[in-house]
Amino acid sequence: MDVILLDDVDKLGLRGEVVSVARGYARNFLLPRRLAEPATPAKVAELQKREQQRARHEARSSEHAQEIADVLKTTTLRFEVKAGPTGSLFGSVTPTNIADELWRTKKIRVDRRKVGIDTIKRIGRYEVPIELFQDVHGAVRAEVFPEGGELPSDEELAALEAQERGEPETPPAAEEAAEPTLEEVLAAEDASDEAEAEADATPEFEAVAEPRVEAEVETGAAAVDIETPEPAEPEQTQETEETD
Repeated sequence: MDVILLDDVDKLGLRGEVVSVARGYARNFLLPRRLAEPATPAKVAELQKREQQRARHEARSSEHAQEIADVLKTTTLRFEVKAGPTGSLFGSVTPTNIADELWRTKKIRVDRRKVGIDTIKRIGRYEVPIELFQDVHGAVRAEVFPEGGELPSDEELAALEAQERGEPETPPAAEEAAEPTLEEVLAAEDASDEAEAEADATPEFEAVAEPRVEAEVETGAAAVDIETPEPAEPEQTQETEETD
């Protein structure tokens, strides 16, 4: 059964494309969810006419495509989507959403089939490549943030994604200990060189100061040196003779 997709369907096609699917899949899934409609001849003719009108606004030459690429460099598309606590989207951002937002904000028409990114299913910052013309490519930035909230930093986004996968977070202190910075390595080498230089300059033995003979005794403001007295020689005993 041929149907015209009313929205991008993952692994099936983009909005506006005519695809062939099983009849049960169309009746039980695509049609009730308004993701597609039957591809009647009138609907297909209307679709082809709309595609031709859209093509008129796309790049018509390499020079025109390069002008569009220059505009894309300075353009950031913002998408506000419902998201869970770990950053997973309840919906998605598709190549068609990228093309529609470019037309709405910049009046730039690009081929949705040439938007080089898969369906975005997480909040975050993305670089979206786009083929604008033969051998001319551009890229536009896209920010997908949670509805009613702000977009976390890149570090916080990585932590949320790791949390969803059930991976333990590595403490920052452990990362620094495992991988020292270049400044830390150079500082350690300088400290080692200084320690070796000091060890070479220090003599192995230091002279021992001789003890002072004189003892200084403080008397008021002046110090008086007291000399050690020499031992006295024994006196010779004089014998006296008594003469009568």
